[in-house]
Amino acid sequence: MDEASARAVFVAIGEASRRLEDAGIESSRLDAQLLMAAAAGVTREAVITGSIDLSAETLEKFEALISRREKREPVAYIVGHREFYSLDFEVTPAVLIPRPESELVVAAALEYLSTRRAAGVLDIGTGSGAIAIAIAVNAPYARVTGLDISADALAVASRNARRLGVEDRVRFRRADCFDVLDGGATLGSFEVVLSNPPYLDDAEIAGLEPDVRGYEPRIAMSAGVGGMDIHRRIIGGAVAHLADGGEFVLEVAAGQAATVAKLVEEAGLRVVAVINDFAGHPRVVRARRERA
Repeated sequence: MDEASARAVFVAIGEASRRLEDAGIESSRLDAQLLMAAAAGVTREAVITGSIDLSAETLEKFEALISRREKREPVAYIVGHREFYSLDFEVTPAVLIPRPESELVVAAALEYLSTRRAAGVLDIGTGSGAIAIAIAVNAPYARVTGLDISADALAVASRNARRLGVEDRVRFRRADCFDVLDGGATLGSFEVVLSNPPYLDDAEIAGLEPDVRGYEPRIAMSAGVGGMDIHRRIIGGAVAHLADGGEFVLEVAAGQAATVAKLVEEAGLRVVAVINDFAGHPRVVRARRERA
C-alpha cells in the first residue's frame, strides 16, 4: 500500500471522527475506525496502519455507516456483532448489547463450576446468549439453559450458540423469569442460577445516552420504580430452582448491591461475595444455598 493510499484512509477517518464528535460521540475516532473496517471488510489494525484499498465502493459503504452512527445508532448494531468474554457475538436491536461488567457474572460462575465436573446452569434473561454461551465454551461439562421472554432474542441466542459450537449443551427456552411460556417441561433445579436482569428505574431511561434509550430494547433495561422489580422476582424464584450447595449470581446496578444482598439473605441464601466492577462499584452479588 503506497503512502498516498494510506494518507487517504487517514483523511477519511479524520473527517468522519470530526462528524461523530460533533454529534456528541466521545469515542469518535475508535468508532470511525471500526466502521471503516466494517466497510472495507478488514480488521481495525489494517485501518490504523492505512493498509487497505480505499475504493469508491468502500467509501460509499463507509459514508452510509457513519451517517447511521451520527444518528447515535450503536456501533454494535451497525456492524452486527460485539465481543464478550473473548468471543464474538451477533447482536441485533432485539437484544441488549453485552457489557464488560457482565463478564464478572461469567467469571463468578466459572469459578464455582471449576470444582464440579458436571452441573446445570440457568441464565435468566439471556438476550444474545452471551453469558450462557461464554459459560458453555469455558465449562465444557456444564449444561446451560437460557431463558428469555423475547422470541426474537432467543433466535439471536440460538444462532450464536450454533456459530460458537455449543448448541449441543445450551438450550434456550421462552419464559418470563421462571414462568415457562413454551409449553415444555418445568425447569427443575440447577447448580447455578444467574442473571443480568433489567435493573434501571423507569424514570432513569429518559436520562440515558441516545445510543441506549433510542435503540436498545427497553424491556431489557427497565425494572419499575426503584429498578428492583425483576431482582425481587428472580431472588424469590431462585430458591425454588437452586440445588443444595448451588450458587446464585446476580448483576446489579450501582447502589443496589446492599439492598439486593439483604433480599437474598432474607430469601434463605447466604451471600458469599459482592464483586466490584472495573470502576470499583459493587456490581455482582454471589450467594449460596447451604446443603440441608
